[in-house]
Order: sequence, then C-alpha cells, then structure tokens
Amino acid sequence: MAVLIVVIVLIAVAVIAVVSFIAIYNGLVRARLRVKEAWSGIDVQLKRRASLIPNLVETVKGYAAHEKETFENVTAARARLQQAGSPAQAAEANNMLTQTLRTLFAVAEQYPDLKANQNFLDLQHELSDIEEKIAYARQFYNTNVLSYNTKTETFPSAIMANMFGFQPSEFFEAEEVAREDVKVSFATPPATPPAAPPAANA
Repeated sequence: MAVLIVVIVLIAVAVIAVVSFIAIYNGLVRARLRVKEAWSGIDVQLKRRASLIPNLVETVKGYAAHEKETFENVTAARARLQQAGSPAQAAEANNMLTQTLRTLFAVAEQYPDLKANQNFLDLQHELSDIEEKIAYARQFYNTNVLSYNTKTETFPSAIMANMFGFQPSEFFEAEEVAREDVKVSFATPPATPPAAPPAANA
C-alpha cells in the first residue's frame, strides 16, 4: 500500500512538472509572438513615413533647389531607416530622419509660397499623423518587450528560455528631442520688446 502511494505521488509530481513545463514554454512563445505582432505595427508606420519622403523632398526642391545638402541628408536618413535590421537600428535611423526633417521644415519656413503649397501642407499633416501613430505603436511594442524580457530573465521561465533559445528583444527607443511631433509653425514670432533705456546717472 505504501509503495502504491509513493508511485501515485511520483506520478502526480511528474504530471505537475510536465504541465508546468508546457505552460511556461507556451507562455514564452505567446509573449514572443506578441512582441513580433507589436513590431509589425511600428514597421508599417515606418514604411509609410519613408514612402512620403521622396515626394516631400521634391516638393521643397521645387522652391529651394540650392539646399542640396539638406536634401541629401534627408534621403540618406530615409535609406538608413529602410536598411535597418533590428528595432534598435530602426529607432536610431528614425530619430535621425526626424532631425533631418526638422532641418527641411526649417528651410521651408523661408519660402512663403512653399508654406502655402497644398501638397506640402498635406504631406506635413500626414507626417505628423504618422508620428503620432508611431508613438502609440512604440509604447505598445515596448510594453510587450518588457513583459517578454521579464519572462526570459526571471525564475523559473528563465531556465526554459535558456534551454530553448528565447533571446531578449530590443526596445524601440526615441530620443527626447525626437519624441516631439514633427510639426512646423508658420505663425510669425512675437516681436521682441525694446530694451529699457539705461538709468541716468545721478
């Protein structure tokens, strides 16, 4: 009787271990799939953003053809974004593209006709809309990465992760200056008030 009880206990322990093994493994798989799905949301928006750049450059070039260096920088940043092979590389390239676009929009402010160009205004609006969607997708993606990475680094799922090659995922980070929407204000800055005259000597 005692032997039977021992056998039953051992079987029960083995079953629990197998069930736990499967549950942890499946949890890691689901977490990794959620990361991939979340990344696809960012990837779609990055491709949309990159697809607008040639049209934007050509529109500005029609008014400021001499700004060759600015156009080259924007085009190079776009190419780097398209060639990025990881979320970290894509984030770095996207931040660089944001900076070059700021320079391009600064150039545009010098040309009143360009600022009133409907195609330019539409592109500007669409880029701002995409930036907002990228920011939302980034938050969703990074939340899933945090959850997945926590599983790969904490006991007992970390043991399973090491056994089956579950590697931590990279976050998609934005530089502080790049977190701001890419927007251009065409409002005339307020005039600087004149300095007060120096006080007369007594």
